[in-house]
Amino acid sequence: MKLDVLQLLANPCDDEEDNMAMLCCYGLMGELFLMTRFPDEDEIEITFGENDPQLVRDIKVTLSADQLLIEVAAVDAGLFNGRDTLDIGHSTDAADLPEVLETLTNILQGTGTLVKGL
Repeated sequence: MKLDVLQLLANPCDDEEDNMAMLCCYGLMGELFLMTRFPDEDEIEITFGENDPQLVRDIKVTLSADQLLIEVAAVDAGLFNGRDTLDIGHSTDAADLPEVLETLTNILQGTGTLVKGL
């Protein structure tokens, strides 16, 4: 599944939300992608589009200068309307990518794989 967004919004540690790490974006057609994790949780919560939030583990995320690729296990494919990948094309400013990378590191630590293509 493909989603085009203007930018990725990231917060590596929101102290007002119990240190939750959060990455989100809105597709050009208004679709929401939201990935969050509290530091004491073993699972990542992902919300996509109109779907209810779903808890996942063992995901792989690849970040490059213009792409964020999310890969989930086949059992979690319902999250992305039956597909096990979500390919997010983005135009995030290069100056903001270190914060996106820090956020993804916090979200995936101990429960997923992060591939850095920057």
